[in-house]
Amino acid sequence: MDFLFYTSLLLLPLVAVTILYLTRGRWAHLIPGFPAADYLYSRLPNSFTGDIEAGLTSSNFDLSGNVADGDARSGLDADAKKEILKIMKKRRLQFDDARRVYLENRFAANGIGPDGRPRDPKFVSFS
Repeated sequence: MDFLFYTSLLLLPLVAVTILYLTRGRWAHLIPGFPAADYLYSRLPNSFTGDIEAGLTSSNFDLSGNVADGDARSGLDADAKKEILKIMKKRRLQFDDARRVYLENRFAANGIGPDGRPRDPKFVSFS
């Protein structure tokens, strides 16, 4: 009797965790900040229309002209799109602000200051 009791005490949490893991798609969105609340993969839009629908446009960066002109390209750069969407979702920013953060990060990675000037100490500029 004792063996069966202790075995059930050990298996109960294992079964509960397994059930929670398998059903995380149904309840994870209810917990804000839960890592599994965001989907691991989401399809990026592959046209300017899709970019507009994903929120990758604004009055300062208007893509409606591309759609109106029948532009056949596949939309914005896929890597930049992915990063900007991640910034928008993670920091809860609008498109223009997320695009600014993305460009500042790219500048910093390439040794350029936020003002657009190189950070190289050997840089000489004549005004």
